[in-house]
Amino acid sequence: QVQLVESGGGLVQAGGSLRLSCAASGRTFSAYAMAWFRQAPGKEREFVAAIRWSGSNTYYGDSLKGRFTISRDNAKNTMYLQMNSLKAEDTAVYYCASRSTSYSGTYAYVSAYDRWGQGTQVTVSS
Repeated sequence: QVQLVESGGGLVQAGGSLRLSCAASGRTFSAYAMAWFRQAPGKEREFVAAIRWSGSNTYYGDSLKGRFTISRDNAKNTMYLQMNSLKAEDTAVYYCASRSTSYSGTYAYVSAYDRWGQGTQVTVSS
């Protein structure tokens, strides 16, 4: 069974950086796209970034491009999120998600993804 496992979260001071990883395990893993979402306490899950598993298409949530960079390593079945210039408002649980079938809709929708990781906590202290 395919699982998505996030890592790399932690406590960082404002202005610092973190790199999150999402590793997909399972012999049958295949993805059309993968994404990062985040959820702060009391708030809805928010789209962060998405990447097609082939080609170079990337997508970012409003105001995050420029500070966050999504990337992938197909050989390792791993997706990354490089987060720079972190702010206190970036504090949240970060989830990775994958979609296994082709898609022409909006990558920012939670409903676009059929598999989710368990999340990793990112805390930015001000």
